[in-house]
Amino acid sequence: MNRIPGFWLLTLFLMPTLLAARTDTLHVSPTGNDRWSGRLALANISGTDGPIATLDAARTAGGKLARDYPAALDTVLVILHGGTYRLTRPLVITAADVPQAGSLVWRAAPGTTPRISGATTVTDFLPVTNAAERNRFSTGVRKSVLRADLKGQGISEFGTIAPRGNAGIEIFFKGKRMDLARYPNQGWLNIADVPQSGDSLYNQGLEREKRYDGVPAGRHHGRITYTGNRPGAWAPVDDIIAHGYWTFDWSDTYQKIKRIDNKRHEIIFAEPHHHYGYTKNQRFRFLNVMEELDTPGEWYIDRKAGVLFFAPPAPMNDGDVEASLMEAPLIALDECAQVVFDGIAFECTRGQFVSLRGGSRNSLTRCTFRNGASDAIEILGGTGHSVVGCEISDMARGAILVSGGDRTTLVPSGHIVHNTHIHHYGEWLRTGAYAVILDGVGHRLTHCLLHDAPFEAIYVKGNDHLIEYNEVHSVTKESGDAGALHTGRDYTWYGNVIRFNYFHDLKGPGLHGVMGVYLDDWATGFTVVGNVFYRAGRATLVGGGRDNIVKNNVYVECSPSIHLDARGRGWASYYFDGVHNTLFDRLKEVRGNQPPYTTRYPGLATLPGEDQDLPVNNRFENNLSYGGRWMDIYDFHAFDLHISTFRNNFSADPVVLRRWKSGQEGWDPYYLNIDLVDGYDALTRSDPSIKEIFKDDAFVPEPPFRFDAQQRVISVPPDSPARKAGFRDIPFSKMGLLR
Repeated sequence: MNRIPGFWLLTLFLMPTLLAARTDTLHVSPTGNDRWSGRLALANISGTDGPIATLDAARTAGGKLARDYPAALDTVLVILHGGTYRLTRPLVITAADVPQAGSLVWRAAPGTTPRISGATTVTDFLPVTNAAERNRFSTGVRKSVLRADLKGQGISEFGTIAPRGNAGIEIFFKGKRMDLARYPNQGWLNIADVPQSGDSLYNQGLEREKRYDGVPAGRHHGRITYTGNRPGAWAPVDDIIAHGYWTFDWSDTYQKIKRIDNKRHEIIFAEPHHHYGYTKNQRFRFLNVMEELDTPGEWYIDRKAGVLFFAPPAPMNDGDVEASLMEAPLIALDECAQVVFDGIAFECTRGQFVSLRGGSRNSLTRCTFRNGASDAIEILGGTGHSVVGCEISDMARGAILVSGGDRTTLVPSGHIVHNTHIHHYGEWLRTGAYAVILDGVGHRLTHCLLHDAPFEAIYVKGNDHLIEYNEVHSVTKESGDAGALHTGRDYTWYGNVIRFNYFHDLKGPGLHGVMGVYLDDWATGFTVVGNVFYRAGRATLVGGGRDNIVKNNVYVECSPSIHLDARGRGWASYYFDGVHNTLFDRLKEVRGNQPPYTTRYPGLATLPGEDQDLPVNNRFENNLSYGGRWMDIYDFHAFDLHISTFRNNFSADPVVLRRWKSGQEGWDPYYLNIDLVDGYDALTRSDPSIKEIFKDDAFVPEPPFRFDAQQRVISVPPDSPARKAGFRDIPFSKMGLLR
């Protein structure tokens, strides 16, 4: 868990009444008794008083104190002593549980990390002796697979594997998530083909994108084909699931299999089908296959019999195996203020760990959250909530959803996520699961470390968010057409600032690659300033948007450092010809071309307008780049580049500009494969057209600065032309977690 210097000063700033004139303390311990007062940390000698046993009883006792002494009491302090507190229903805290003008603080006892869990232990494992069951396992694991009667232990609600939901019940061993039996154990299979015949055409496919055999991407009749004979060894059951990136590398789902035709090597899916259909050569795998329980750490549940089969990865003791049960949030803060949870571990549940709805100035500090099946923390509305100094890891889906503020009046929420370490998330739902979603107006994401995920880290929706001093790396590891930070498809999301962040080591296997800051589909009015991009793929992408400022950033070994396109004049023109009205519908929803929007963001006053489909008024200034490719400009021949500004940029990249060759017919085809080579020019600084295109930039043989990733140093000499042109020092060493 991250411990931060000056923690209490920060807490005092966020929670001004936390330290109070009068504090009443309650103690809670798994060895306590709900009939006791909670005034003692340990049971007395006579066994007549001591700590409370359950969180719900502690909440009730604290609420009584708050009501009995409404004026005199400032703080109710609930001390949780070490041990595990297993919940079967949410701990709901309302305003009635909090002193009227004070705080309710739930804090770990010194030297302990109490654990709040939504799981139960699974016991009474026995060898598999039934021949019919044993014979479904491979000979290599038959002796090591154990079985446990879940129904006999009161566990009968196993949940449902939904296309974009969680996994239902999950199994944990010694605090680690175990794998549902699958094939293959590692990596993926590829769709051999998508038959183009059948009784029903479920998806017409994407006519503009024909990757294989002239078939529109996603077109299908409800089935795909596979290679090999592996499924022929499986019993013909109805609970096998296929998980795949079925058409795009940024969208995965879990599809129920209706049946497998081993003669034709066909998989026939049950409805509903994946929204984007199925496409040849895309990745998939099989899950929930009893015969594939062939590796230590895998499990399978016979849901009809209520029996768990498990191959433990190490010697097993009582209490080592847990099954998640709770589907509601473990903790629900409902329209209350100044509630703090401090130093507590939240683990193993099917729903959220903490849900905050409305209220103000509630805080989660120094807590850990792991092994959850949904988002760890959900903040819905309210003002001034904070997540500070926490660690979130091993999440089946995402970590933190922050929403709030008023998008009609542009009043900010004041929510903050600060100095928090989020890693290894998206372990079940591989796409659309984020470390942090900022949605609304006026949130802050500062000094966080986000890493190791198959998909993106940050998604931004709304206005006036501040994202600064964060470090993001090793995300988008399994996807394509994805960004460490992603936003887009809304003209009204002005006012967001992305500054002093470090994006590095971004690489994914999917189509269209990986972006650092991905201003997708007409993202508009963003400021990207003072960031460091190192090996960050397509580092800053401006996808048709307007009024964006990309300034004073450092790019090292990025390809390209900056991407600009005019997609509204090419493949995405259907957003402006009446076919797809999303941009203008969203503009109307918030009255974005009227005050207060036009007062704060004057650029919106021009929409709709003649140049609505053009990337106007973007500014690319004082950026430094070397070791990769400076800029890709797509739809190059469809617009006048100088509707945006390029000034005082310094590039020492081997390639300065990549663009579609002149004289080509049709749309610039980057939307099919952004890494196409045929048909594109790669211009170097010696090409005479470079100076005509970039009149106010400098292209030099050596970088005008020194970069040291390990030491976190960017050094620009005092007499450097870049500094004289206006480049300002970047606080590289301050990015990431506070130590």
